[in-house]
Amino acid sequence: MADNRRYYWLKLKEDFFTDKRIKRLRKISGGDTYTIIYLKLLLLSLKDSGKLYYDGVETDFIKELALTIDETEDDVMVIVNYLMAQGLMEIITENDEYFLTEIPSLIGSETASTRRSRKSRGQKALQCNTNATHCNLLQQNCNGDIEKEIDIELEKEGEIEKISPVFYGEYKNVSLTDEEYGKLKDKMQGHREKMIEKLSTYMQSTGRNYKDHYATLIHWYEQDKGKLKECSKSTVYTLEDYDKGEHL
Repeated sequence: MADNRRYYWLKLKEDFFTDKRIKRLRKISGGDTYTIIYLKLLLLSLKDSGKLYYDGVETDFIKELALTIDETEDDVMVIVNYLMAQGLMEIITENDEYFLTEIPSLIGSETASTRRSRKSRGQKALQCNTNATHCNLLQQNCNGDIEKEIDIELEKEGEIEKISPVFYGEYKNVSLTDEEYGKLKDKMQGHREKMIEKLSTYMQSTGRNYKDHYATLIHWYEQDKGKLKECSKSTVYTLEDYDKGEHL
């Protein structure tokens, strides 16, 4: 029977601890504890793409979350309130579903068979190293055969995936898959880059983020396309205009 399990991991950005929101969090009394709790929440939400749910086991979300991650209710309440204030957590459904906004750019995953292949590659490399004389003579062929074998196996199983998002915009904060980026070209009739830059600048200047950048761009374009067609004659929406409505 095929093993369809998928394994997930958290990919921290190199500037995680220099992010002003994290630096400010750590300066609070007990800040290191709150930072650890935030990391635990990120890990907890990985399989659900950043979502946390209230299942009704306890009387409210805070108590249930504290039970789940084995932390005190007071500490969990402090970090949840802080994350909400900093735009790092959003309420999707009142008192039922929450979303950690940084997760889409931090998720890594692989299938069980890909995981086995990666481990196999490491074991073969280790075996190669134990026979130093042989590998020194045949190192190039040895390494090449390992890579070729793994690639063929992954292709055969259909598991060489290109689902990792690419980051666009001046501030490299607009997350889109290759497929989504291609679709925007057709949908936006030459205004794709303009809309991406607008979203990138808006998120950077306001500290806000959205759970689905592709859907947000489509939504903004539908609002703006009439003015974009006349942009040579009149102005388009400013960044402040987008802060007045509801966006994805």
